[in-house]
Amino acid sequence: MAFVDLGKEARDAPGLRLPPYPVIGLGPCDHPLAARLDACLEPRFTPEALLAAVRDQPSAAAVVTQLLRILDHLPDEEALVAESLAYAVLQGSDSHRRWIAARRPVHAALREGRVTLARERDILTVTLDRPEAGNAIDRTMRDALHEAFALANVDRTIERVRLRAEGRSFSLGADLSEFGTTTDPATAHAIRCVTLPAREALMCADRMEVHIDGACIGAGLELAACAARITASRRAWFQLPELAMGILPGAGGCVSLSRRIGRQRTLLMVLSGRRLGAREALAWGLVDALVDDPT
Repeated sequence: MAFVDLGKEARDAPGLRLPPYPVIGLGPCDHPLAARLDACLEPRFTPEALLAAVRDQPSAAAVVTQLLRILDHLPDEEALVAESLAYAVLQGSDSHRRWIAARRPVHAALREGRVTLARERDILTVTLDRPEAGNAIDRTMRDALHEAFALANVDRTIERVRLRAEGRSFSLGADLSEFGTTTDPATAHAIRCVTLPAREALMCADRMEVHIDGACIGAGLELAACAARITASRRAWFQLPELAMGILPGAGGCVSLSRRIGRQRTLLMVLSGRRLGAREALAWGLVDALVDDPT
């Protein structure tokens, strides 16, 4: 990766061509050159931590950086295809396979994930119901979420879609026990093209609202970020841990988060893997309001 000292740069560089790896600005983020870089270092992020993360996973860092550079120029559907293809590249990488081989065995929860639906007049409430597993999203939940948002897109009498979760965590992300079960990246890409919940969620995003309590990690955050309005309790926190696994956010998050907080802050979250508390998420625009009681 490269760092640019914006305090020593006197002007913009309209013809700047970035190398195929992260380029991070240090110094004033309102510098005219800062917007052309991949990110600008913000408070509570350090160059040392970013450098260590990129050194540990250079291929994943390079791929997610290049992906985020092009997503602004694509409509949602095409952007999700690009994200899935980039994810497939990393799924087949040695780094991700080493992570799968080195992790401790993860046993699936006794009960498959469940998503409950309830309709009251013109409001459809979609609830993640796997609290004993922190609402980790397994295949069953993924397919049910896809169907729930597809229903909202078919039935236009549904004017509002609420996404909620049972238990003390909104979602701990994708179920780790299922990582590596589909070994062929092309097959995994084909599955995502058909069943990824974010594909349907983004189509009804203008009617969608989410309330987050507790941990909101990985795929859970990627899905929540699709919504037009996000509220969170004061104890909520947010994280994208995928880089350490040798992959990138592949549940629609590179698209949904970059649309909500911009590609630069999305990249900071991915490269750092750092948790954001509720107040920092509010300041970033990741959430729209802090509300302890969503009713």
